[in-house]
Formats: sequence, structure tokens, C-alpha cells
Amino acid sequence: MSEQNVEIVRAGFDALASGGVEALIELIPPDFELTTPPELATEPGTYLGHEGLRRYFEEFDDAMDEVRVEPHTFHDLGDRVAVEFTLHARGRTTGIETAIDAVQVWDVSDGIPRRVAVYADLESARAAG
Repeated sequence: MSEQNVEIVRAGFDALASGGVEALIELIPPDFELTTPPELATEPGTYLGHEGLRRYFEEFDDAMDEVRVEPHTFHDLGDRVAVEFTLHARGRTTGIETAIDAVQVWDVSDGIPRRVAVYADLESARAAG
């Protein structure tokens, strides 16, 4: 079951890369949750449901010209999947490019991604477990 969870999460990253947030929304339930910490987000907090996920990405669009999430390593944690990734972005007005490394932990149950939380590093992600 846990390898299946890795593939479900990988499909989410693929959908986001190829079709944007709307493609990702097709793969998640209406009660999906995304949580971002203050040290990694200009607007930290919990984003609920499809509208919350749209709002999260719209906040990027307001300030950034290009945003790309590049997953690196998927860690099978049973009913959770930790993903080390880099967020690449370019400022809309400044043109400055930036990259932030972080970790997402996806909770998957019954083959459905239920929530994702973002952490600064893998150690923090595992400790939150």
C-alpha cells in the first residue's frame, strides 16, 4: 500500500507540473488541507479545500512570474509520503530568481491524498510524524 501512496503523490506533482493547480485539484478531495509554516511562507497557515489550494497558488501568482516545484526524493513513510523538493520562483517586478529547498509530507488514506504539510527539512518532517 505504501508504494502505491508514493505513486499517488508523484502523480500529484506530475499533474501540477503539466496542468497547474486545476490539474492537481482533480486528484484531491474537496476537504484537502495544505499547511505552510511561517519560516517558509509569506502567508503561513492552513489552506482548506479546492478554494484554499487555489488561493495558495494565487498568492504566488501575485508576486511571482514563474513558479515551479521540483520534487527530488520520495520517502515512503507508510501512510505518509515525505517529498524533498525545490521551489523555484522569479519575482514579477524584480526578475530575481530564487530557489527554496523544503519537504512536503503528504497524508494518504484509502488511496486518497488528504493533507500536505510543509517543513524546512526532512528531520523536522519526520519529527512531526
